Amino acid sequence: MTSPPPAYVGVFDLFTVGIGPSSSHTVGPMRAARDFTTRIADPTDVASLEVELFGSLAATGHGHGTPTAVLLGLEGCAPDQVSTREVIERSDRIARERTVLLGGTISLPFGPDQIVMRPLTVLAHHTNALRLCARDAAGHQVAEETYYSVGGGFVVRETPDGDPQPVRTGHHPEMAGEVPLPFGTAAELLALCTRERLSIAEIALRNEIALRGEAPDRAEAAVRAGVLHIRDAMTECVASGTAASGELPGGLKVRRRAPAWAARLQAEDPDRDPGFAQEWVNLVALAVNEENAAGGRVVTAPTNGAAGVIPAVLEYATYYSPAVCADGAARDDIAVTFLLTAAAIGSLYKARASISGAEVGCQGEVGSASSMAAGGLAAVLGGTPEQVENAAEIAMEHNLGLTCDPVGGLVQIPCIERNAIAAGKAVNAAKMAMWGDGTHRVSLDQVIETMRQTGKDMSDKYKETATGGLAVNVVEC
Repeated sequence: MTSPPPAYVGVFDLFTVGIGPSSSHTVGPMRAARDFTTRIADPTDVASLEVELFGSLAATGHGHGTPTAVLLGLEGCAPDQVSTREVIERSDRIARERTVLLGGTISLPFGPDQIVMRPLTVLAHHTNALRLCARDAAGHQVAEETYYSVGGGFVVRETPDGDPQPVRTGHHPEMAGEVPLPFGTAAELLALCTRERLSIAEIALRNEIALRGEAPDRAEAAVRAGVLHIRDAMTECVASGTAASGELPGGLKVRRRAPAWAARLQAEDPDRDPGFAQEWVNLVALAVNEENAAGGRVVTAPTNGAAGVIPAVLEYATYYSPAVCADGAARDDIAVTFLLTAAAIGSLYKARASISGAEVGCQGEVGSASSMAAGGLAAVLGGTPEQVENAAEIAMEHNLGLTCDPVGGLVQIPCIERNAIAAGKAVNAAKMAMWGDGTHRVSLDQVIETMRQTGKDMSDKYKETATGGLAVNVVEC
């Protein structure tokens, strides 16, 4: 039986530009707080604010910068627009003056220490929850909303009936689900490819074109430009990560390695010898995730904690795939095929399982990214839809059970190296799939469901609470 398709999750929903270190703990709460300001009928009526963080947002919120993100969202900042300099300047001012500019205009007394943390309280729909309340001078409630940051920067708002309602953040907020080629499972996606005689990337492209509501040629150019903007933002992040030096913030004294690695690679491999391919993959992953850990600008792919995997594998696809070596295909074409394919695969994880480390562990973040990247690389290598699906399945199958146990509640150990390892798995998964004909015993749908069940059964201490695994077994000096 064909399942009804969920609300469409597209390339511009899964890949968004934001600030580090966490999509669920930084990007999502900022979006939620900003949305809250738009629901206040008359901001001039507001005299005071109340903010509560629940579950994982409270447990690791300080290490992930959640209080700062909420306060900036209350000031009207959006994660894809605010600069890292503005984050520093605004947060310093708020802490110093103990005031927040509601919506960027109304000055109200409020400091970071007034945010109430409730780590042991988990609300109905997700462990990443926050509640915001605005009151007038008499103490009467002007507005109150409860939000859930469900991973990857996606946010839902609890309606008065208690139901979760998505707060759309993509480029096509009013047309969710209205696509010509909907799919709810990998099996349905493969069936569409066969019926329409299209690749997975072409299926994704047609859906994105339809969502634009413009003439097809114009819409296709806009989609292509948008995807390349994502690629360019990833490239800029790598450049920033390889240029910065010193220790990462947070007190763990983790030293940035990307600058020294970049200098060594440029000296030892100026001509991009394939023998150094893995080293370049590692470098890109480290550079992106060190930049993310420092609160820099990254592309959520599909989360900030996993932001380095897809750029690292895209680096491999760009410089070492036969499409480049043999056919001389444009690097832009490679990026578009890679990212559209990865997004189609990522949408299955978002709809059928989770991409939230606080919900299913790091298998939902780094595991999903590795699967998406493997599928994207297989597509660039010329794989059939079946081989692409096989590559995605292999990558996730060998990330099952991966815990989220950040030391000190910071997105540094083991997160940074974990991205590099997952990128290597993705490359290998794509190569393995390309040596087969697409036939395999475990389907992508089965492995996604297994990941969901594994996450459900996983102890909460291994799900971004910093109460298990490396988070408690590493002695801090």
